[in-house]
Amino acid sequence: MIDEKILLAFGADYKQLEKSQVVFREGEDAHYYYQIQAGQVKASNYNDQGREFIQGIFETGQSFGEPAFLGRFPYPSTAEALQPTVVLKLPYEKMMELLKQHFEVKIKFLEVLSKRLQYKSMIANELSNHVPEHRILTLLDFLKKENGTKEKYEVKLTRQKIADLTGLRVETVIRTINVLVEQKKLLKTERRIYR
Repeated sequence: MIDEKILLAFGADYKQLEKSQVVFREGEDAHYYYQIQAGQVKASNYNDQGREFIQGIFETGQSFGEPAFLGRFPYPSTAEALQPTVVLKLPYEKMMELLKQHFEVKIKFLEVLSKRLQYKSMIANELSNHVPEHRILTLLDFLKKENGTKEKYEVKLTRQKIADLTGLRVETVIRTINVLVEQKKLLKTERRIYR
């Protein structure tokens, strides 16, 4: 999102993360801007029964945790590396200097945060109003659009991750995907799913 050279010029540091290493926990104060240089990070919450709900999955070139960071409130979720990952982290004061000097970065932040609000609004609507088939197709269509794919889109999420992103049980996701394949709304080949 932000050019690596700009981040480094303002004092950003690289941080190596092992798979499953926590970057920050829900409720902690937000002191750093984080941007993924290589790898993947998920932001999630757990309910009282220990069930996970994934708020988002972030990949190379994306940032995460900015609402809490920019809004100066505690992180609303826990961020964890899904694989070995390298992030750039920049302290709040340095990030504010960067934003003062780079108007184009501020505009990019507005675009990113607006898209995240759109996603959150869509998911909230899906979780409260729709049947599993609709929830899954809406999620996959959103990911396909974000990926910029107009043709067949390969779904790289596991059934468990789809469940965690849609508030469904994994058994429901498996059953629903099979129904959607039968209805020819999804294509399934060699354990791969396409929309």
